[in-house]
Amino acid sequence: MKWIRRAVELLGEIERSQEEAIEAAASIAARVIGGGGVVHTFGTGHSRMGVEEMFPRYGSYPGFHPIVELSMTFYTQVGGPNGMRQAMFIERVEGLAGQILANYELRPTDAAIVFSVSGLNAVPIELAMGLRKAGVPVIAVTSMRETTAAEPAHPSGTRLADHADVVVDLCTPVGDALCGIDGVAEPVGPGSTLAAVAVVNEIKVRTAERLAGDGLLPPVISSAKLVGPRRAEELFEAAYLEHARRAAEVLRKP
Repeated sequence: MKWIRRAVELLGEIERSQEEAIEAAASIAARVIGGGGVVHTFGTGHSRMGVEEMFPRYGSYPGFHPIVELSMTFYTQVGGPNGMRQAMFIERVEGLAGQILANYELRPTDAAIVFSVSGLNAVPIELAMGLRKAGVPVIAVTSMRETTAAEPAHPSGTRLADHADVVVDLCTPVGDALCGIDGVAEPVGPGSTLAAVAVVNEIKVRTAERLAGDGLLPPVISSAKLVGPRRAEELFEAAYLEHARRAAEVLRKP
């Protein structure tokens, strides 16, 4: 089990090196959610998986506000309409982030988590820039080895990490893949999705601990197998309504 062994090593590195950053991220998230605000979550390409892992799913709760643009994340088509060529091109388009943010009221009482393994594409960089300009604290989840392996292509000469109040390092290697194969020049088996999911859930749990301690934890979506069908339905409905309330407050209005 070569990849699993390398994956365990990767998680160990995150655990050892990212304690301070994850604590800081959870502290920001708890302050924002406990105060009635939202933590926007955004990622392009495979980085959208961190967004989906945060909310909504079992063991999650409202307060995290997913922003996903399908044009930059719909990879399963691969070729043809909605293919990867278009998606990978679009995430490098300058100015698009401003149009995304124009849909929302950007409030300093909210925060954001921006996922980008490379941290070099225009859209996540400019999204973070726009959020911070509006006074919104930004948490970047990125790979510092990956992002520093190449010169920035953005006209600002910056990376995503340069526009963050907190940087959580995914600790993945350059090129992402974890395993070398004899006779093959290119490594196989990317680790960034596993790393991002681990970071997301660590932040989620630590945030929940803080909110619960203050009596401010929103409804947690849970399985009927754990809490029974009626309670599960109540929790789903309460979580969705609470999410809708918070999301409506940040949607830009005339």
